[in-house]
Amino acid sequence: MALTEAFTQEIDNEGVTTRRVLERVPTDRLGWKPHPKSMSLGQLALHVAGGPGHLASWAENDVFEMTGPMPEEAQATSMAEILGAHDASIAKAKQVLQKLGDKGLQDQWQFKAGGATLMTMPKSGLFRTVVLNHWIHHRGQLSVYLRLLDVPVPGIYGPSADENPFAART
Repeated sequence: MALTEAFTQEIDNEGVTTRRVLERVPTDRLGWKPHPKSMSLGQLALHVAGGPGHLASWAENDVFEMTGPMPEEAQATSMAEILGAHDASIAKAKQVLQKLGDKGLQDQWQFKAGGATLMTMPKSGLFRTVVLNHWIHHRGQLSVYLRLLDVPVPGIYGPSADENPFAART
């Protein structure tokens, strides 16, 4: 199986799971934060929704240079915005993969900030660590936000405590 095909399948699979999590976000609580240093629920939901496409676009060049401070995350205002961003992000990530192909995924990529090189890796590594792992990490954060808000958490890699068909029913 080609590497681009493997990544595409993984993006599709994780995208279905991520959509289930995003669909649980209570839109009347988008401004809620579990801690003052944390992103709001709406910021985190939009970050998770848009992550794959945004991060995959970094692979369109051999160097990504961060200039200036980290931009503040946008605040989601509706479920339509969140799910629209998710769908567009998945499509963008897959489009970048197809554009690169297996050969392009072997090219080196660098992340720089303030003139210093912080990361160097093949573009396949960018897809694994930054696009997929980073996305999955923030989806995990989002599932914790849901739990703290007493929203039933969907199963992710198996049943959740809220959707376990094997749990004793009382």
